[in-house]
Amino acid sequence: MESRLDCMPPEVLADCRVLILGSLPGAVSLAQNRYYAHPRNQFWPILAAVLGVDLVSLGYPARIKASNARGIGLWDCIASATRKGSLDGAIRAAQANALSTFVRGLPELRAVAFNGAKAATIGFAQLGAATEFAQLALPSTSPAHTLRRLFARALPA
Repeated sequence: MESRLDCMPPEVLADCRVLILGSLPGAVSLAQNRYYAHPRNQFWPILAAVLGVDLVSLGYPARIKASNARGIGLWDCIASATRKGSLDGAIRAAQANALSTFVRGLPELRAVAFNGAKAATIGFAQLGAATEFAQLALPSTSPAHTLRRLFARALPA
């Protein structure tokens, strides 16, 4: 059965320069109330490599504090939706967050990065093309996406 799910609160400070938006947290993240909590999600290792900070060994509050201190905030494009499981492809009846209103409250914002295709589709539609900040569609860091990439490379076309 599909249940109605709500996104988590944003992990964003007023001086945020880069806002990373996912679609809607998966079951593990929602259960733990932590962004990118699934142990195979590559978000924290990738962000650690980009920032040059060992975020992976930190507890969640320290990860958020270190990310925020470097001008990075986290949130989601979807405010609520129904979904069975954790896959973006199972999201139904999605209600988007008011992204355009939200980003207007971030005067230092320079870029919005969408983590995955679903987030990018919703985010670009919400924000439009004419913004004063860059908008970037990134590959998903979810373990499901990682497995698809591995199989795509390993299996003949």
